[in-house]
Amino acid sequence: MKNTFGTTVSVTIFGESHGPAIGAVVDGLAAGIPVDTAYIAQEMDKRRARGDGLSTARTEADEVEFVSGVYNGHTTGTAITMLIHNRNTRSKDYEKTADLLRPGHADYTAYAKYNGFQDARGGGHFSGRTTAAVVAAGALCRSVLQTKGIRIATHLSTCAGVRDLPFSAQTEELLAQQQMLNEKNFAVISEAAGAAMQIAIRSAAAEGDSVGGVLETVVTGLPAGVGEPFFDSVESELAHLMFSIPAVKGVEFGAGFGFASLRGSAANDAFRMQEGQIVTATNHNGGINGGITNGMPLVFRTAVKPTPSIYKEQQTVDYKSKTDATLQIEGRHDPCILPRARAVQDAMCAIGLVDLCTQRFGIQWQVQEG
Repeated sequence: MKNTFGTTVSVTIFGESHGPAIGAVVDGLAAGIPVDTAYIAQEMDKRRARGDGLSTARTEADEVEFVSGVYNGHTTGTAITMLIHNRNTRSKDYEKTADLLRPGHADYTAYAKYNGFQDARGGGHFSGRTTAAVVAAGALCRSVLQTKGIRIATHLSTCAGVRDLPFSAQTEELLAQQQMLNEKNFAVISEAAGAAMQIAIRSAAAEGDSVGGVLETVVTGLPAGVGEPFFDSVESELAHLMFSIPAVKGVEFGAGFGFASLRGSAANDAFRMQEGQIVTATNHNGGINGGITNGMPLVFRTAVKPTPSIYKEQQTVDYKSKTDATLQIEGRHDPCILPRARAVQDAMCAIGLVDLCTQRFGIQWQVQEG
């Protein structure tokens, strides 16, 4: 099982949904980086369930314990180990249906790969619960980026068919939108759209069902020249991370699949001079040319499928008896994971960008001023 990602800065995740703890090990961060535990707690809170009908009734404190790599409030330059204890598990919810393969889940593929030795409680290592460790690691990486003026923000672009306002093409307004979104738990630009999304989520939950949508991320402040052509392109590294998020089934950059219906004359971003800097008049390519950043805002979107854990009766198979069966799940599940997955997408983006920037500028870039 591959649990580690990264070249110069690596992140390893460990643990299971109903085990004693989950966690992450971050290696490759320079010595002397301030560790703001209040900021990390703030990021963890964005992912945390609130039992409010919009997310699972399973609520966890998600307090991050530093086991190694941090001393006197700063990184030491060695591997940073973060531990998050699981305090609110109810494994008995899964006992009655332990041998029934849940549609849309990894139950069958886990059996196929691990021959029944996997921890199936709550989805085990396949559970979205493990993304709490990703958010903790991403908060560390994101704090490095912020000292360089690199800002990340994600919003619910669409949810249950309801569309939010788009990110602004104007720099000052875009920066204001980023700041506003990073202060919200339900990350939308339009309050009216957010209210309609919440009604749709609650309606699906009342029917024992779930909904999906699209998350859109924009990164500002990235310098031109980050990334590699071909195999370590910005797109390939970030897409790898985004597809590692449970329930993400599609990723596009800039105009994405919209390019398919355009001519080159409409798709190309014309270059212009602005205050002594090279910029593009449009940003159809989402801030990337040839796998390398061009200094414009980096824009990408992910398609997030509806939560597969629904309370409607479904057809399935009993794995041990190899017979057809029906399944009606119990337990505590999200009717929509987008509001919480937004924090995971921010974190994955930060992990990838710190790795790419460290490859480009070296480890001392992480602690240099400016």
